[in-house]
Amino acid sequence: MRPTRAALGFAAFLAAVAFAVNAGYAQPHAEHYESCAKACNDCQRACDSCAAHCAHLLAEGKKEHLTTLRTCQDCATHCSAAASIVSRHGPFSDLICQACAEACVRCAKECQKHSEDEHMKKCAEECKKCEKACREMLKHTDKRSAERKTERKDS
Repeated sequence: MRPTRAALGFAAFLAAVAFAVNAGYAQPHAEHYESCAKACNDCQRACDSCAAHCAHLLAEGKKEHLTTLRTCQDCATHCSAAASIVSRHGPFSDLICQACAEACVRCAKECQKHSEDEHMKKCAEECKKCEKACREMLKHTDKRSAERKTERKDS
């Protein structure tokens, strides 16, 4: 099926709208959003990798790794969602950053119990970096919320 001019025009219109909407968020706090999104993405990959490592350890009969397998899986899911929402400067960035920071604290705590294992040590380190980035991000989402409230009052 060949795209029609109308469909191509509509696609171009949607791209322009998306660009215009995102351009409005690229102001004062953009670097904090990008830094947080990157830390969340890095942590998600580390947690997924660690979860796979824990699965192998479980298969070898090391049952104490069930908890870390599950915390790494859940943390990776939180980090993935946070990276996605924060990278687009979403209005729920504050909510996901709070949840992601807490997931990272819990995951790092579990992985640190096995700090002699390099895989788990790296996961704990990435979780700490991600938690720090999320907490920093929260400072800037609070500022954006205050700026929006001021803009609404002025309107």
